[in-house]
Amino acid sequence: MKITKGNPLQKLIAVVGPTASGKTDLAIALAKKHKGEIISADSRQFYRGTEIGSDIIAGKWVMKYGRRTYVARGIPHYLVSFLPPSKLFTVAQFKRHVIRMANDIAKRGHVPILAGGTGLYIRAVIDNYAIPEVAPDPAFRARMEKKSTADLFTLLQKKDPAYAARIPANNRRYAVRALEVMAATGKTVTEVQQMGEPLFDVLQIGIQRPREAMYERINARVDVMMTRGLLDEAEKLGKKYGWEVPAMSGLGHRQLGAFLRGETTFQEAVERIKSDTRHFAKRQVTWFKRDSRINWVKNEAEAVRLAKKFLKP
Repeated sequence: MKITKGNPLQKLIAVVGPTASGKTDLAIALAKKHKGEIISADSRQFYRGTEIGSDIIAGKWVMKYGRRTYVARGIPHYLVSFLPPSKLFTVAQFKRHVIRMANDIAKRGHVPILAGGTGLYIRAVIDNYAIPEVAPDPAFRARMEKKSTADLFTLLQKKDPAYAARIPANNRRYAVRALEVMAATGKTVTEVQQMGEPLFDVLQIGIQRPREAMYERINARVDVMMTRGLLDEAEKLGKKYGWEVPAMSGLGHRQLGAFLRGETTFQEAVERIKSDTRHFAKRQVTWFKRDSRINWVKNEAEAVRLAKKFLKP
């Protein structure tokens, strides 16, 4: 996206917050009110075959705007179910895709709405991080696979404590990628991910829910996923791709993988999904609360009013 000084920036709405907070419903409501199209910022929704585990809203693929597009509740959704589970999708790639898609949406006279809970990906767009294009290094990753997750984070904390503090402590994939970037560039991720000039005029909206209410929603959602066939989904993916591919490190598939490999009982796996998801949501809340630019709302009406004011010519 070319930025010219003096010209107003393209407006973009970002609906953010923890898992199970209601981001999808709110993003769709805003899209219907303001002629919006939604770009997913949930890193688990990128992968084909993970529709249940990543809670992709039910929809269908249609030809729209000259391309195959996923449409749910009448709203186009992008960056959902488009990658094979074995493929890595970097923050740099995500940022590049969002810029292109947001421009395309704006050219149609519609509003681009970025919706999801993967904080690092969202910040990369909003703050225009300068991200090096570092190709995956299979040999380096093979060496890292021999280390425990705890050892990886100890190494990352020594090399780049600022970045280590920004990512979830159990996200092995983020830690390996950070170490890989440092090995290739000779710089820390904190050094290379510097903010640039804004690409968009952004309104960030977050949904505020009491912690107990959010935890109840998480537990209920996991139960629904199980009835929809999450176990079958995990088994099918595990048999086809193995348990080490990027898509299988997500909540739900990872815990059920332990059951399918005989490492735990079914009930223990389900309870682990719920507890790990609650812990994940807690970390997401901590991440987003650091950003004072987020407008926290309690309901759809508040969000609609904010968006209306923001989008006013």
